[in-house]
Amino acid sequence: MDQNVNEQVAKLTDAVRSMPANLLKWSIIAVVILAVLYVVRKVLRKRKKPAEQVPDLAINVLGLSTEGPPTAGPSLYYYNIPVRLAAVVLAPAGRLHELPPVQQLGEIIDVAVPGLAQVVAAHQPLVRKWPAQLSMKGFAHVFFSNARLPGEGGKGTPWCSAAGVFRIEKKPVMAGLVMRAAAPNNLGQAVIEDEAKWLDILRVKP
Repeated sequence: MDQNVNEQVAKLTDAVRSMPANLLKWSIIAVVILAVLYVVRKVLRKRKKPAEQVPDLAINVLGLSTEGPPTAGPSLYYYNIPVRLAAVVLAPAGRLHELPPVQQLGEIIDVAVPGLAQVVAAHQPLVRKWPAQLSMKGFAHVFFSNARLPGEGGKGTPWCSAAGVFRIEKKPVMAGLVMRAAAPNNLGQAVIEDEAKWLDILRVKP
C-alpha cells in the first residue's frame, strides 16, 4: 500500500517538474485564488443569517369603527362612561407561553373583566394576537405606541385605551383595549399593573 502511494506521489512530482515554468506559476496562482474564494465563501455563509420577520403590530385607530357605544346588548363602561370596544390585543408573558387561535381570544378576556366576552361578541372589535412580551410596562409602551390615539393620548377626543395584565391558570397574559365613547372626553390611557384593578376601570352591564 505504502509503495503504491509513494509511486503515485513520485509520478505527480515528476509531472509538476515537467511543466513549463510559466504554466506552473499560473497554476499555483489559480489554486491559491480558488482556495481564498472557498474560504471567503465559507465565512460569508456562516455570517449570513436568515432575516427575522418583524411582526406588524401597528393598529390604525382612526381606521377602526367610528361609532359610539351601541344602544342594545351588553354595555361596557370605562370609568362609568359608556364606550364601544374597538380593538383588543392579547399577548402572553415570557417566551414559552402560547395563546389559542384568534377566534378564541374573546373568551380569554372574560377572565380579566367578567362579561367582556359578551362585549367582544356584540361590539365585534378588531382582535389581534401579539408575540410574547417580557414585562407589563414594556407591553404597555409598545401597545400605546402602536395603537396611537389621536390628540394627547386620546384626551379631548372620544378615544381611550387601557393596557394591563391578568392571569389564566396562573400564567400572566397582557391585554390592550382600544375604546370609543359617544363624545370627546379626558379618559386618555390607563395602565393596569395589578389584575385586581381591572374592575376599578372597566365594568360590563347586561
